[in-house]
Amino acid sequence: MSVDLVSKTPEGPIADKWESYKEDAKLVNPNNKRKFKVLVIGTGLAGASAAATLAELGYQVDAFTFHDSPRRAHSIAAQGGINAAKNYHYDGDSVHRLFYDTVKGGDFRSRESNVHRLAEVSVNIIDQMVAQGVPFAREYGGMLDNRSFGGAQVSRTFYARGQTGQQLLLGAYQQLARQIGLGNVRLFNRVELIDTVVIDGKCAGIVTRDLINGEIQSHAGHATVLCTGGYGNAFFLSTNAMNCNVTAAWRAHQRGAYFANPCYTQIHPTCIPQSDDTQSKLTLMSESLRNDGRVWVPKTPGDERPAAQIPEPERDYYLERMYPSYGNLAPRDIASRAAKRAVDSGRGVGPLKNGVNLDFADSIGRLGRDVVEERYGNLFEMYERITGENPYQTPMRIYPASHYTMGGLWVDYELMTTIPGLYCAGEANFSDHGANRLGASALMQGLADGYFVLPATIGNYLAPMLNKPTPGLDHPEFKAAEAAARARFQGYLDIKGTRSPDHFHRELGKIIWDYCGMERTEQGLEKALSELPALYDEFKKDLRVTGSGASTNQTLEKAGRVDDFFQLGMLMCRDALERRESCGGHFRVEYQDEEGEAKRDDEHFAHVAAWEWTGDPMNAIRNVEELDFEAVHLATRSYK
Repeated sequence: MSVDLVSKTPEGPIADKWESYKEDAKLVNPNNKRKFKVLVIGTGLAGASAAATLAELGYQVDAFTFHDSPRRAHSIAAQGGINAAKNYHYDGDSVHRLFYDTVKGGDFRSRESNVHRLAEVSVNIIDQMVAQGVPFAREYGGMLDNRSFGGAQVSRTFYARGQTGQQLLLGAYQQLARQIGLGNVRLFNRVELIDTVVIDGKCAGIVTRDLINGEIQSHAGHATVLCTGGYGNAFFLSTNAMNCNVTAAWRAHQRGAYFANPCYTQIHPTCIPQSDDTQSKLTLMSESLRNDGRVWVPKTPGDERPAAQIPEPERDYYLERMYPSYGNLAPRDIASRAAKRAVDSGRGVGPLKNGVNLDFADSIGRLGRDVVEERYGNLFEMYERITGENPYQTPMRIYPASHYTMGGLWVDYELMTTIPGLYCAGEANFSDHGANRLGASALMQGLADGYFVLPATIGNYLAPMLNKPTPGLDHPEFKAAEAAARARFQGYLDIKGTRSPDHFHRELGKIIWDYCGMERTEQGLEKALSELPALYDEFKKDLRVTGSGASTNQTLEKAGRVDDFFQLGMLMCRDALERRESCGGHFRVEYQDEEGEAKRDDEHFAHVAAWEWTGDPMNAIRNVEELDFEAVHLATRSYK
């Protein structure tokens, strides 16, 4: 039986909710904060900012990363920028407009209160990062510069060339490093969370595995925060770093944290197309390139001429034709499906005919090469190193690829999961983006959660715990969780089959991409749900992990992560099958209008689907949080 989920959204007008919440929240005396320990898992933008801020407030913080340094977190890969409603260009931006664009961009499938808070906090993030020395681009008068991103008709995206994520992460990292130096944060690197410990219905701590020597160890804390990113690597080929995984969130899910909207996965329209069947990952080209690049394909299927030899009348600038108000800056889900239709019609470009052109000839002619190079030079260099083609002279070739995940652990307004004491921030939670994330909003959410939201909400849970006993590492539940983890990893070693974790990951990813990728059908999803369990059984019988568990063993690490991807993949397809509508990144072929656009069913599906673990990934329980729209009225999402 499903249950209704309580979001803890404050009462009152939406513009007042966040301030009202903070005024009524329980407080922890500064001298008492040091009595509480908070475990922060992950050190990307959300994790580093949360750990640094909580430590600055006085809490004891233990931070965990499976990297050798927090600077290696995947936030570093973000390129194009970070949104904020500063209205520096005086082009009509405001907190309300950013809020509205984000709700609309998510196809009216996000929680209004969380999104409005995000828009409010966005203006503070930029000031915070400038104060930390992040070298944002500036215009001729010295003010911070902005550019546009998909789904917006204003310039609100702050950027540092094509390295925004890297520069923001360095800013957050230096604050984390300062707290480490002061002794307020203990950093555990090269360790991976492999289980969450729940005692008397509350999160009491975690179990980790040392990736160098295989040691399994428990850590107790008054509260735990998961900042472990998204699950895009379930598709195998994605823009995510190779180590990105779902294990931390999935292990929490198995302990009672509901998993929300797993089928909401984002396909990014601006990636370098796959070049062969042995490729192990895809490379993102920033959406910011669509500010000055024009997307087109030949009008005639099978046209083999080089781009420069195809005259203007024989080119189809299909985004400009189909979505004239937004043009090349249509949202990611819409631009991705349009690219797929162009390639499927036989008009793809490149050696494998699996891409579309992103052409900068007009911009170079209008602005000059120097200006284009100043804006995007590092991205052009990266593209040329990978493809051997000079994008100043010939169009980039791009095609959609798995990128971001809007689904994640269900959290309430305080960012707490359905396990009391377990919080989730950044991409690992579901809360802010609905069915599609607008470009440049990921960095905004990660920093908002870590710097401004979590530090204001965690006290509500901790304050009543003051001077009350909490379970220590000698509690039997910690020992039981450690023993179960050891048995699980030894189990992978003992199978002694013939195929590597990578083999199974590739096969798993192909099924999910084919049937739960850019387009989904009832027949395809049912086929995936028959093939995935069979492949999972094969994984459990024929997996081969070489080496031992007592030393560095990346094959063993991968086995555990692929195991979790199998179970998640089944839930993704089940969620997509149950959601009988199209919205944002979830496109069911059966539910589209006469023009091929997504067709929502607000009567039956204007809700969050939050899945409860039952022990069988094929038989999870679907719970619902109804979405109420008070400030933004439900409307057909149009970018024409």
